[in-house]
Amino acid sequence: MTRRIIEQISTLRAFKLFQKGPTPRWIIFSIDTAIIALVASLLFIFPPEYFAGSPALRQLCYVLVVLIYAMTNIATGCYRCIVRFSVPYDLFKVFWCVVLASLIIGMISGVYSVFTHKLLIGVIPVILVAGVTLSLMMSLRIIVKYLFSEITTVIERREPVILLGSSINSAALANTLKEEVEGHYRPVALLSLNENNKIRTLNGMPVENFSPDRVQEIFEKYDASTLVVLKTHMELMRSGFADNFIPHRIKLMVLNQIEEVDLDASTQAPNYSAHVNAIKIEDLLSRPVIKSKNPQIRSQIKGSTVLITGAAGSIGSEIVRQVAEFEAGCIVLLDQAETPMHDMQLQMQELYPDIHIELYVADVTNHDRLEHVFRTFRPQFVYHAAAYKHVPMMERNPTEALLTNVMGTRNLADLALQYGVKKFVMVSTDKAVNPTNIMGATKRIAEIYVQSLFLRTQAQAGREEAEIPQFITTRFGNVLGSNGSVIPLFRRQIEQGGPVTLTHRDIIRYFMTIQEACSLVLEAGCMGHGGEIFLFDMGQPVKIYDLARRMILLAGLKPDVDIKIIETGLRPGEKLYEELLNDKEKTIPTPNDKIMIAKVRQYNFDAVNAHISEIIRLARENKVHDMVMAMKSLVPEFISRNSVFEQIDKELTTSDKQG
Repeated sequence: MTRRIIEQISTLRAFKLFQKGPTPRWIIFSIDTAIIALVASLLFIFPPEYFAGSPALRQLCYVLVVLIYAMTNIATGCYRCIVRFSVPYDLFKVFWCVVLASLIIGMISGVYSVFTHKLLIGVIPVILVAGVTLSLMMSLRIIVKYLFSEITTVIERREPVILLGSSINSAALANTLKEEVEGHYRPVALLSLNENNKIRTLNGMPVENFSPDRVQEIFEKYDASTLVVLKTHMELMRSGFADNFIPHRIKLMVLNQIEEVDLDASTQAPNYSAHVNAIKIEDLLSRPVIKSKNPQIRSQIKGSTVLITGAAGSIGSEIVRQVAEFEAGCIVLLDQAETPMHDMQLQMQELYPDIHIELYVADVTNHDRLEHVFRTFRPQFVYHAAAYKHVPMMERNPTEALLTNVMGTRNLADLALQYGVKKFVMVSTDKAVNPTNIMGATKRIAEIYVQSLFLRTQAQAGREEAEIPQFITTRFGNVLGSNGSVIPLFRRQIEQGGPVTLTHRDIIRYFMTIQEACSLVLEAGCMGHGGEIFLFDMGQPVKIYDLARRMILLAGLKPDVDIKIIETGLRPGEKLYEELLNDKEKTIPTPNDKIMIAKVRQYNFDAVNAHISEIIRLARENKVHDMVMAMKSLVPEFISRNSVFEQIDKELTTSDKQG
């Protein structure tokens, strides 16, 4: 019945005009004054003994009461509130307005009694007028606020949602979302995490106790298909709690911190809906987010000149942002991608206007161009993230992979040594372990060069405490949301209605977020002394098929019904699982339990350098067969899989048997 009345009110033209914007203050003041004038008329129902003087004086008392209330309304700013958004503070101003008016009337009446020995207005009439006025003015604000909230949700057909948590914060947020102008959500219940919670309603909102067996029942009861969580609940969601909702195709949304919420330009009311965003698969890693808290990172980087290669890529651009957060003196961005570099420049100007940024469009295989950068800026830190990373693409273009990933790394490492950088940090990959493809093999060769160069430099420096560049390698797996990651591909395919394509049902990968990976890169670079290959704790491997299913469910769709999942077969050079360590390698711990050091085979620099020079010559001459043969000779664990280069493995096996 109540709902039907509200729907009828919502069709009235007067309400539609009222909805467009805040009611002018003069109208609120006029309504308040009318209420006061109406209530003050109660003075005329009291017998003459409650007043001093004639009936004409009683009329004067009526006018006096109305004027005093009007003045205290102005003095307290009681009329200045936006009635539809009334909060306890606004109601307190109403209370203070009435109390102040009553005190002034009492004082005037008391002064009058000094000369006439009789109160101008009796105490009881003053109290009655005050009580009724207070009740009506507060009721007006509460009723208008309630009607506006209820009618707005009817007009805008807001999406019904359930909020996680039964705390005061959750209840307050529910009411705020409900009262928003042009909001998108209509909170219908709170979901308590305490299964034994005895509270059934909180601040007018129904409270349901969470139970895995009742999830479907609860959401059907309130005709809701969306759960909104506070950002403080995200650790719980990552721990697997989200899996209680995903199979039921319940959409998961998260609200950012309250301090991030903006005010609506027209109403000056908080705009919460704009900050309620869908939870992405990246947010649901099955482990706590890794955060670096090493204070030495800032002390090393602050005020320094930092060169970042591949600065426009996924990893490089995040390193740029984090280095800017640590207040580097100058950041030199180097990449060969012109348009992404331009976009990066605009972003940095907006986010970090006080940081000195230099942009260099350059190819890491161009030694002369790189030397100009080193000679001009003399960087103290180099983060080398530039590389070709797409496995199937590099399997088809092996010479370019070799020249960029190996020759480019050698150019940068040699220049870092020549120009005396403090630290050279190379970003490698888990595909460098027991590589099965060209890309992984080139990264392993780059690792070998960087490590052997440092060992040779260290040996030449002898036991003297000579300061030499520290060459450090960081090795980790896939990053969620990076360029070329399956996540953007799956998301795009789901938005297009499918199908979602994956190469093999059993393929697994390690994942971490871009922010986590880059944070650990900076920390490893900070703690490294040179020659180390740092490994990151990637958590548990993820089955890509399960990842695809969860993404489809997160979108509120049903796998293999709404969205098909299709296997396309392993791509050239691809393997079912990645490793972070060679079988013969061991690790040693570091102060950060998320970072380890791999103990790997050490190589003689002169032999490595000569071997790499020969491989680069073969790549430049486009002698692919001989180049790959030489790569396998340097990295004997490089065994091709699902690739045309498997033939070379057979040739090497035959040659070994004959030898």
